[in-house]
Amino acid sequence: MVPARPPLLILTADDFGSSGRVNAAIVRAHREGVLAAASLMVTGEAAGEAVALARAHPGLRVGLHVVLLDGRSALPPGRAPALADGAGRLPASPLGAGVRYGLRPGTRAQLAAEIGAQFDRFAATGLPLDHVNGHHHLHMHPAVWDLVAAEAARRGAAGVRVTRDDLRLALRWDRRGLVVRAVHAAALAALARRCAGRLPGGRLRRVDRVYGVLQVGEMTEAYLVWLLENVPPADAEILFHPGAARGAMRDGGPDLETQALVSPVVRTAIGARGFRTGGYTDLAPADPQT
Repeated sequence: MVPARPPLLILTADDFGSSGRVNAAIVRAHREGVLAAASLMVTGEAAGEAVALARAHPGLRVGLHVVLLDGRSALPPGRAPALADGAGRLPASPLGAGVRYGLRPGTRAQLAAEIGAQFDRFAATGLPLDHVNGHHHLHMHPAVWDLVAAEAARRGAAGVRVTRDDLRLALRWDRRGLVVRAVHAAALAALARRCAGRLPGGRLRRVDRVYGVLQVGEMTEAYLVWLLENVPPADAEILFHPGAARGAMRDGGPDLETQALVSPVVRTAIGARGFRTGGYTDLAPADPQT
């Protein structure tokens, strides 16, 4: 009888390539701490530096962070007028982008072209494609998901993020902003159910829970240790934004997320729960029949 494998904990930093500060924080969190994966913005202002850093740290699992809002288009200006303005800037508002992509005529073909262009840029890096997800989770939008999932499967991605946090667990730690967080969690849960049922042939790996979505900017050492003590012993992902101007950093304070990721207390807590760490590549292969 083959012994059961320990549950996998995927600790992922998003927005790799967005800035030099974010890149430095991600590399430090990987080199000195427990960060195992990073999601690359191929159109980010520091994307080239991020790719060079990823090549210098081959143990870091790198995936594609598809950007369809709050960033720049990979296509030349004018190629996707339903998505980007004349300077190639994508919509800043998640709500505005969601409505535009769902209702504006001719958007689907331009979304497919933009998504393909971002996958092309990632392929040009030569890095293995560990996973695919989306900036502000817009990859789960009904007009976007099938395009992203099909391209991820075609390009050989190991997995794709189906974003669904645990609201009850999040509120046990902090009940501030209860209504807003509950609405956010409900919307993501509804999208996650739809997306999980529309994976192409079951070839892409996924996890059932992605923690930290409802705790953005507050992923402190204390919270992370508490979370590790309370999550079930199952494969899961924890989402971070080290180096981003959120939380204490916004007021000139320390980068609490990076501090949490390099904390020996956090490393000990992971080991105490029996988790192994890695990326989507380290998950058990998806059942092709599901």
